[in-house]
Amino acid sequence: MRASRFLLFTATLASLQALVLAASADDWRNRSIYQVVTDRFAVSDNSSPSCPTEERKYCGGTWKGITNHLDYIQALGFDAVYPSPIVANIEGTTPYGEAYHGYWPQDIFALNPHFGTESDLVELITEVHKRGMYFMLDVVVNHVGATQVPPQLSYHDYVPFNQSSDYHPLCWITDYTNQTQVEQCWLGDTNVALADVATHRLDVRETYNNWIREVVQKYNIDGLRLDTVKHVEKDFFKGFGDAAGVFTFGEVLDGRVEYVAGYQDVIDSAYNYPVYYALTAAFNTTSSGTGDMRVLARAIANVNSTFKDPTVLGVFIENQDVARFQSLIKDEVLVQNAQTFTFVGDGIPLLYYGQEASYAGGADPANREAFWTAAYETEKPLAQLALRLNQARKAAIASSSSFLTTRQRILNSTSTHLALSKYPLTTLLSSVGSSAASHTQTITGAPYKPNEALVEIVSCTPTSADAEGNVQVTVSGGLPLVWIPEDLVEGTGICSGSASGMRMTSAGVRVAAEVRWVAWMGLAAAGLAMLSH
Repeated sequence: MRASRFLLFTATLASLQALVLAASADDWRNRSIYQVVTDRFAVSDNSSPSCPTEERKYCGGTWKGITNHLDYIQALGFDAVYPSPIVANIEGTTPYGEAYHGYWPQDIFALNPHFGTESDLVELITEVHKRGMYFMLDVVVNHVGATQVPPQLSYHDYVPFNQSSDYHPLCWITDYTNQTQVEQCWLGDTNVALADVATHRLDVRETYNNWIREVVQKYNIDGLRLDTVKHVEKDFFKGFGDAAGVFTFGEVLDGRVEYVAGYQDVIDSAYNYPVYYALTAAFNTTSSGTGDMRVLARAIANVNSTFKDPTVLGVFIENQDVARFQSLIKDEVLVQNAQTFTFVGDGIPLLYYGQEASYAGGADPANREAFWTAAYETEKPLAQLALRLNQARKAAIASSSSFLTTRQRILNSTSTHLALSKYPLTTLLSSVGSSAASHTQTITGAPYKPNEALVEIVSCTPTSADAEGNVQVTVSGGLPLVWIPEDLVEGTGICSGSASGMRMTSAGVRVAAEVRWVAWMGLAAAGLAMLSH
């Protein structure tokens, strides 16, 4: 049964067996990733259907919808796209809604019909590649979705694992310090159980390896996002990654540095959850009084000394598994500081759709809102900030072959401020917020020449280093500050469009009357026209 389904799967789309980019960790290191929940990002006909998140139902987002809005994603400076898993999921309504998110797989050899046809998926990936962008495939190997548990659960509808012996015996995870239990017991509950695939078995591994090899070749996949990595035996991923032959990026949802770092022995990269939790604590001035930036500084140092390669980790403040940052932290200036951090230091920036539009949904399902209500506007303050940060990062990459692999340095940290350097960028972050009083500060140890001309890209303010190469600045309104040498800005589109460029007040409001930004990153042969909104 497995063999016949696999041969049928591989027989189609023979004419599209084009060259696979086989993107490596080095290739992905210079990318910035825009993540979408396929069902919630855009519908095929650009309509705006009602989508109450609490109902947890399909709302109509499709692959064609994403294709229609690649201009928007690229206009923000992103050059990689990461949608929801593509395989067929269980159908029907459960006590936790429908499988609109894609994480309750049923048949790995079939596509999710709610997201469109196979030609729609091929068109999306083709259009992504035409723009010089990468496509990241989200993959679930740990489990399948189930609305019953043994002995009532029937496995015959699952493909290819349709026997009870293809799964670990039912037990629920009750102790996350017990790694055997974490890997072999089931997630979920009796309402929706995530039946745990017996990934320790060699025949199961061979089936998965053959499948992912063919999927990557068939669709020209550039990288994999691996779901629920810590719930699968570590050694599974070495063979799986080798079979795929592309970059592997895993979800190890845990804040322990040593624990997460151990997975970099078998996958290329992981979400930097240890820094995410520190980042949230550092800027959280609402629940704990005042965030402490030294918490973030310690986490950075710990990650740098523990991970094999922190420069390829995924850096983020939001994704589909955590509450949106603005549901936790209401001051948008603090949000700007946190978002800035994800672009200027070590690692691959990830932005979760809606973050740039100041979405503020809490934990799942509230953080999976319909994006069509935001109208794909690029002028929103956080969207503008993402563009400038992407531009500055690309300018830094272009200026120095070692920018991506040179680890960031902490120049100074206090309870309220953190100064970082990753040449040619120097950054000052604040946890005080929009009510911060103005003060003058000197950033010593900045990597600039005496009196070197600089541009601060958040406020688009020209300045210069002092006679010793330090940066002296008047900090106002708690905004993040990012400096780059002026000679690196030319031709990048940074702060272009008017004499004063684009400026933000402490509330992040656009005050320039009109600006045209050049979305120059990731240009393919056709290029991307200058957008005006």
